[in-house]
Amino acid sequence: MTAEGAPARTLPASDEILERLIGFDTVSRNSNRALIDFIADLLDDHGVKAEIQLSDDGRKANLFATIGPEDVGGIILSGHTDVVPVDEQPWTVDPFRLSRKDGRLYGRGTADMKGFIAVVLACVPYFTQRRLKTPIHLAFSYDEEVGCLGVRPLIAALRERPVRPRGCIIGEPTEMRLVTGHKGKLAVRCDVRGLACHSAHAPDGVNAVEYAAELIHRIRAIARREESGGERSADFDPPFATIQCGVVSGGTAVNIVPDRARFDFEARVLPGQSAEALVDEVKRFAAEELVPDMRRRWQGADILFSELSSYPGLACPADTPLVAFVRELTGANKTGTVSFGTEGGLYDEAGIPTVVCGPGSMAQGHKPDEYVTLDQLRRCEDMLRRLADRLEEVGL
Repeated sequence: MTAEGAPARTLPASDEILERLIGFDTVSRNSNRALIDFIADLLDDHGVKAEIQLSDDGRKANLFATIGPEDVGGIILSGHTDVVPVDEQPWTVDPFRLSRKDGRLYGRGTADMKGFIAVVLACVPYFTQRRLKTPIHLAFSYDEEVGCLGVRPLIAALRERPVRPRGCIIGEPTEMRLVTGHKGKLAVRCDVRGLACHSAHAPDGVNAVEYAAELIHRIRAIARREESGGERSADFDPPFATIQCGVVSGGTAVNIVPDRARFDFEARVLPGQSAEALVDEVKRFAAEELVPDMRRRWQGADILFSELSSYPGLACPADTPLVAFVRELTGANKTGTVSFGTEGGLYDEAGIPTVVCGPGSMAQGHKPDEYVTLDQLRRCEDMLRRLADRLEEVGL
């Protein structure tokens, strides 16, 4: 901080690196290899060796690097490299070209979460100049937006290392607030298979859309029950588990009894709750009530469920040393929670205490004209410099 208490000036490299990162179209359906190669080359320029972990098909990659001693458990700075689509969104600027206006930097991923990655990379020269007693690890993954897929093999590899990291800071956009908890999520696809016929003889068919509607109605009933009488935690907004249907399709014409219907739904639960338990209620209703009724008309009818994505909730206890450590770095007087999910629960399950703290706001994430402010990047730079200074002094 300056003498006046204002944030230190942004390193010119921060927004320059962010401009490069935004230029890579890493929507989850695309490869992130070019971006990962760019990061690896940048790290190599500063004498930092990056480990590249490829996906099974080789189209995507994780990156892991260590700055400092390798025989000591360090602090992970974690971020995902993929972004959500821009399709059908009314952007007023090119989403894959950084735009600057009134202290804001616009582009897909500026907030979620290439802004954090850019600041981390801009601080690498500062990290390498410190005599770190505790190392700083960089962990950048793929496909977080579609189920935290890439970080899973990355974490599995960390489990095999002789020295496990002591903690993890995920730089998702929290406006630099210290977040210690978020809900867990389970997303599921339901396929209803009925029997088509002419609508003039509707009783001869099995209407897949109508049976899907009964299931969706049951999902809504479960949601109302959780809202009115389910377990609650004032730390979260909303303070209860939710379950809802987000996508529905089925049928081809109004005069044809539809033989196919599909819908996707998700359950988001408080840390410690089971999302599977809520989904199992839907599955039991289908198996015990709907499928027998469908098969009275046609034996080939069925209702099938398949998991789309899942991740556990995060609840890092307030007395965890990592929480006190990051509070010191940020100057935070309190901790909080967020409604969106992160990779944090997966790190925590692996025995690596995790918190979330990064520049920008999720209020701008996933939206057209997404942006992060320069002030937020400055605050993140300050935190990361203090991190390196602290790890040079005594470590965690």
